[in-house]
Amino acid sequence: MNKIGPDPDYHDALLLHDVDGVSVIDGNLGTWAAFVRFLRAPFLSAYRHRDLIWVILKRELDERFKGSQAGWVWALTAPLISLAIYTLAFGGSAVLPNKTAAKSAYDYSLFVFGGLIAFNFFAEMAYRAPSLLQEYAHFIKQTLFPAEMLAVISTLRASAYAGIGVALMLASQLAFTHTLSWTVLLVPLWALCFMAFLVGLTWFLSALGAFTRDVSYLMMTVSPLLLFATPVFFSNEVLPYPISILIYANVLTGFVEIVRDLVFFGRLPGLGVSAWTFFVSVTMFWFGYWFFSRNRAGIADVL
Repeated sequence: MNKIGPDPDYHDALLLHDVDGVSVIDGNLGTWAAFVRFLRAPFLSAYRHRDLIWVILKRELDERFKGSQAGWVWALTAPLISLAIYTLAFGGSAVLPNKTAAKSAYDYSLFVFGGLIAFNFFAEMAYRAPSLLQEYAHFIKQTLFPAEMLAVISTLRASAYAGIGVALMLASQLAFTHTLSWTVLLVPLWALCFMAFLVGLTWFLSALGAFTRDVSYLMMTVSPLLLFATPVFFSNEVLPYPISILIYANVLTGFVEIVRDLVFFGRLPGLGVSAWTFFVSVTMFWFGYWFFSRNRAGIADVL
């Protein structure tokens, strides 16, 4: 006698779906195949939604200075004013925080400026991330909106302004010291690693912030204090042991040190610092994506 319906003993049957015109087979892929699919997922999603990412990113960049006559001039003016103030305030320092003799009156201001570029890049994301999903709540609740791409878009938006700061740092380094080391060619690798860390952090904070507004208040409280726990105005080289090691628990320490080494000191970062910073970046990226994916189903309900 023929059975009608699926065979209850056939648990490994594969289902064929069509996503964006691409056939996708889902089923029991095995642990390794599922892990590889998880690693590929954010990149495939970004590629599939690349047009949407560009449209929203362009809109956010245009709205940053909407109504302003000067527009993007302000994006250059703000870091220029900051650099001028640092030069006036710290230009007389004869010794850098790592006990190295300053070669010019501008060395300490450039030292501080490099650290602040990295910290401000982080701070902009930390402030916005907890309320990021609330900004797009209407789209998330009413449409099939790829909410995970908001972290990518907001990081790209912040990187546009951080990029202006990095360009100004390079120009100032060349103007004040009349030299640029070949190590500046590695700055894009630093930026890519930092952006991966910030995307993961944004995934985590935005998902957490969707369930409780306390995350926003926490970041507004912690971020300014974190500035003084990050080697922006000082160098960890002058800290006593074991504080000089424990300070790397602050994940921003490695990013600040690396960009200074590449641009200001003109040397390759230490292998230990580079390995730790890369590990932190990769771990935060995948943990953030995992946390966001795990809570995706409940986000639309609480927004």
